[in-house]
Amino acid sequence: MARYTGFHRHNRPLALYFGAFAVFIYLPILFIPIFSFNSGWYVKFPLESFTFYWYVDLFQRETLMRAFWNSVRVALFVSVFSTLFAIPAALAIARYRMPGKAPAVSFIALPLVLPGILMGTAILGLLNWLDVTLSLATVTLGQMVICLPYAISVLLPRFIDVGRVLEEASADLGDPPLRTFFRVTLPCSLPGILACLLMTFTISFDEYFMAFFLSGAEITLPIYIWNQLRFPDDFPSLLALSTLIITFSFVLVFASLRLSGVGDSVNQERSR
Repeated sequence: MARYTGFHRHNRPLALYFGAFAVFIYLPILFIPIFSFNSGWYVKFPLESFTFYWYVDLFQRETLMRAFWNSVRVALFVSVFSTLFAIPAALAIARYRMPGKAPAVSFIALPLVLPGILMGTAILGLLNWLDVTLSLATVTLGQMVICLPYAISVLLPRFIDVGRVLEEASADLGDPPLRTFFRVTLPCSLPGILACLLMTFTISFDEYFMAFFLSGAEITLPIYIWNQLRFPDDFPSLLALSTLIITFSFVLVFASLRLSGVGDSVNQERSR
């Protein structure tokens, strides 16, 4: 049977639509790094002069650096433990039959569609009822509620598509399930696991609502940025900080997509 190739031909209207969509999404973001090198305080054209002063100023702000390292610590903890908890959950969903699996998967994914302000308010109310003091630990707990469904959604396709035949071969050769997991399943799924780590780190590092409701006295970087927006003199430094965050997030997301095989899938489709 001949394979239909209509979707693989050049489509000029679709290409124009994609270009317009990309401009609409990313053009406002491109102005952030442009104005971050402006020596003036105001966002306007033409730029007054080129300067790196606002980038140097970032590293001289003690409160900013403390908020940055708070975000890094929380993101590291959230990414590692979300991935560790997601591995057995995704493996169980992909490999085993269980009653009520479809409703359970939908329930697990519910935090992905609920508004962040609703989730933050609900968790804050629960912690207040339990008389728990707000800290970076409560921020970590709240962000894990969000990042765990993301981690499962990233790992689930990897466990469905990779390693099943090798697992069956390992079982036929007499390996117990635990040894099969560490010698076959885990190595085959390692790119997806690394992609999961990078993606959840990015989500946690940039997350605002949980940090706003649950941080207490110790703030994270998004909260610091929000607080400093009230002061016009700090706006150029915030543009420089935003440029660094955008670059950092782009690198992590691009790396996670490459590790998860999205780019390879696109290239394979193009080569057909």
